[in-house]
Amino acid sequence: MQVASDAVVFTVLNNELQVLLIKRRYPPFKGTYALPGGFLQQHESPEEAAIRELREETGVQKLHLHQLGAYGDPKRDPRGRVLSVSYIALADHHRKLHSTTDALRADWFLVHNLPKLAFDHAKIIEDALVHLRLEIQTTNIAYQILTRKFTLSQLQKLYELILEKKLDKRNFRKKIKELDLLEETKELFREGAHRPAMLYRFRDREYKPLSEKIQAFL
Repeated sequence: MQVASDAVVFTVLNNELQVLLIKRRYPPFKGTYALPGGFLQQHESPEEAAIRELREETGVQKLHLHQLGAYGDPKRDPRGRVLSVSYIALADHHRKLHSTTDALRADWFLVHNLPKLAFDHAKIIEDALVHLRLEIQTTNIAYQILTRKFTLSQLQKLYELILEKKLDKRNFRKKIKELDLLEETKELFREGAHRPAMLYRFRDREYKPLSEKIQAFL
């Protein structure tokens, strides 16, 4: 049995949740889109392989990866038995994409309008979305996708995109403040004729679990 690593990387682009895919250069599934990933090299951990494959196939680096799970259906790869250890990450959409090695190109795709995918990658993305909805409610993972300064409205929009539900503005802001996640920057964001909005930033830009209070968003 061979071992591979795959990475599910999400971003928000044009106010839509999107996932990073590559177009495969070689068989099997030549010309088909897939998650960035590949086989482990000697003395390489699954996470190290996922980081390397992301860099080589998409140009994306310096992401905080979280293990999603292992996928070992005997028929998932026509080449034989391949166990995939899959990871999930968030990235800001400003990262420049460029593909090398065995990827023809790398692109962002809407999570609910995906092309035909290789292997069992549609299932992996489906599982990653479920995992992401849990993470956004139980950790501070949102910092990985937002700019360093943002409004509460922008933060709420991110939660709504991931949770796929409309949140009450007053309740959302109350719960966010209870969690003590943010601090004011003393700067204002002005857009058109709207009233200026306070800009915030995360107190801690390192991944950590949160209080269960966030579950009130459900």
